[in-house]
Amino acid sequence: MPVPQPTTAMLVVFGITGAALLAFVREVVSPDVTALAVLVSLVVLEPWTTVDAATAISGFASAATVTIMAMYMLSEGVQRTGVVQRLGTFLARVTGGDERRVLAATVGTTGPLAGLVNNTPVVAVFIPMISDLAEESHLSPSKFLIPLSYAAMLGGTLTLIGTSTNIVASDLIATDLVPGHGPIGMFELTPLGIVVLLVGSGYLLTVAPRLLPERVPPTLDVTDTYEVSDYLAQVRVRESSALVGQRVEDAFTSMELDVDVLQLVRDDEVFIAPGSDRDIVAGDVLTVRANLQDVNRFAEAYDLRQLPREEVTGDRLSAPWIRGELLELVVPPESDFVGDTLAELRFRDRYGGTVMAIRRGSQVTHERLDAFELSGGDSLLVYATSTAAELLADEDEVLVTRGPTGGTEQPSLSPKTPVAIGILLAVIGLAAFTHFPIVVTALGGVVAMVVTGCLDIDDAYDAVSWNVIFLLAGILPLSAALQASGGAGYLAELLVLLAEGADLLLVVGAFYVLTGLLANVITPVASVALLVPVAAQSASQLGGDPLSFALAVTFAGSTAFMTPIGYQTNLMVYGPGGYRFTDYLRVGAPLQLLLAVVTTLGIGVLWPPG
Repeated sequence: MPVPQPTTAMLVVFGITGAALLAFVREVVSPDVTALAVLVSLVVLEPWTTVDAATAISGFASAATVTIMAMYMLSEGVQRTGVVQRLGTFLARVTGGDERRVLAATVGTTGPLAGLVNNTPVVAVFIPMISDLAEESHLSPSKFLIPLSYAAMLGGTLTLIGTSTNIVASDLIATDLVPGHGPIGMFELTPLGIVVLLVGSGYLLTVAPRLLPERVPPTLDVTDTYEVSDYLAQVRVRESSALVGQRVEDAFTSMELDVDVLQLVRDDEVFIAPGSDRDIVAGDVLTVRANLQDVNRFAEAYDLRQLPREEVTGDRLSAPWIRGELLELVVPPESDFVGDTLAELRFRDRYGGTVMAIRRGSQVTHERLDAFELSGGDSLLVYATSTAAELLADEDEVLVTRGPTGGTEQPSLSPKTPVAIGILLAVIGLAAFTHFPIVVTALGGVVAMVVTGCLDIDDAYDAVSWNVIFLLAGILPLSAALQASGGAGYLAELLVLLAEGADLLLVVGAFYVLTGLLANVITPVASVALLVPVAAQSASQLGGDPLSFALAVTFAGSTAFMTPIGYQTNLMVYGPGGYRFTDYLRVGAPLQLLLAVVTTLGIGVLWPPG
């Protein structure tokens, strides 16, 4: 068979696709902005892409987009009942601090739960529980947080609504890519999903513990976790000091030194800065965050007496009578904080808390924190009053993974718990056993959640990861352009030439591996949207079943294990676990290879490719 020649239209679409892939990998801008740029480019180049304005924005009205949006809202309604938190604290008590039992409880609970509830809020709830349990049990949280994320991803393969990639694939399959097959059924993926979850869980319980390092050492003090002991000091104010008579905050507004005052200690009283309205008097002791050189300059400039560098521990900073709290905050990938510095956010003034250190993976930053540009997955150690801690706990832009909201105290259940769970089960049941499509039942569930008071409308909108919605809505037109321009068919022909004479099941496995690799660098949603049409058309040209090829891409979209940026739950545990980029590769690559074999063989049994 001769090598086919691409048309001009194909080359234009391939150019846009290549530029998008490069932007995804290099992270020139966020993925959702890249997707919107793709959408605009397709319309501007309409003579070649055949994508007009109406087609370009059709992704926003896609059944997949609307369904994913509704599932975020439904998951929020269930989470607000407290049932997931109650389950987490129950597991924390029954594991008794044993490492194997903690790991088994984490994996065994997260996986099945993620098949019904969006896995992002599940991981968000479990991170503080796992971190606190590890601290109380003298265990490293690094041993549990990657398995937590991976188990949530594996659980997404159980049902149609388990992960957004399943819903995207279902919507694409229903567009005549697989003749005679409509959308994926609610439990159509479940038989293979169970196998994937069991095999993956077995790996996480047996092999992963040997590969995961203790990046965050077992400790009882959060200040040790962030290595801030050398950046904490105390100074006493002399009568001759220029600080006498000034308010704590006013005294340091013009100071050029990288020094933050955490406490003002006067006799037996401790006042938390910022926010204190006390005037500094002679004899006051200031607890400060700074390096040794800046402490020396600070003391010399203001005539302060340095006290012996006694260890200022987390227990001393957050003792009950002090009314101060040490918090660990994680910046989610979709947070508005991403791309801003603490100075631009006016963090100290806005929240009444002092950032003591910032962790990005295994790297901890202690100096010039105001100029540090935040990124998704960063974790912040913050010292604040109890009131400020409550304010931060209610802040949608950060996730509190350690602090007053953590611990193993039994949370109370909402009176609406049976109603919310009943609504979710009704959504699943109606989609599975009636002719109503999942998009309709999911929207009906959202209406029911709001009408019954399980969720107010503002919280429903806030629950949606809009960056995922815009990413999907922007990338779906590119998938359509690949098909309309003949680009998908052209790529399929090239792959058919490469696969000539090969067993169809091996080609299915190749698509699985390709999708998994792409998902690690350009997001699972984009990978599935781009490759499902190519896989289905390749199957048709090879004389195989398009469904088996499309499902290989679908399952592979849930296996972005090898990088922290591949899936948002991976990024959420990146900072709290103190991980390095290579940790994901070390633990995730064998798991991804194992599941490539298992899933390909499973597809061969359940959906024979030929």
